Parts: sequence; structure tokens; C-alpha cells
Amino acid sequence: MSPIPAFGLISMSALDLLNHLLNFAAPAFFVAGVLALLGRFLIPKAAGAPSGWLQFALNFIAGLAVLGGGLAYFGHDGMMATYAALVAVCGTGQWLLAQGWRR
Repeated sequence: MSPIPAFGLISMSALDLLNHLLNFAAPAFFVAGVLALLGRFLIPKAAGAPSGWLQFALNFIAGLAVLGGGLAYFGHDGMMATYAALVAVCGTGQWLLAQGWRR
């Protein structure tokens, strides 16, 4: 990476950008996947509950939103408060999607 003298910015290759984006999204992907896989064992599927793929997709999108909000609030990623919010939001979303209040 070489700095751009006029702006003091560091240029990044496309592979570096892809690596950063994948590493940024990895926690949301992992949490959404674990919830979608284990959610059917912890909370049996209720009538009208969405499929596992839809639960995964919605939790992943919610997780990315939380990670983006943490990045905007703290100025950088990797804060434990952001990860705690990620788990809380995705866990609540999974409970709502699986209609956990009916148990």
C-alpha cells in the first residue's frame, strides 16, 4: 500500500478491500449461522415460523446493521460493546422469528 501524498490516504487493492469486508462481516455471519442451526433445537419450529434460510438471512442483515452502527459510533470496529449488541439483537431476532413467546 502506498500513500497518496495530496490527501495522506493509503490506497488499497481490491483483494485487500475484499479481505477487510469479509472480516468485518464474519461475526454477523457466524452468529446468524449458529442461531439458525441451533435455533430449531432450542426452540422447536412453530406453525408459521419462517424457514431456517430466512431466519439466517434476517439475522445476518440485522447483525451487519449492528456492526455498521458500532463502526459509526465508535469510529472503528472490533469493540466488545458492538459484539455484545450483535449477540443481543440477533438473539432477540431469532426468538421473535421462531415465535418463542408462544412456548
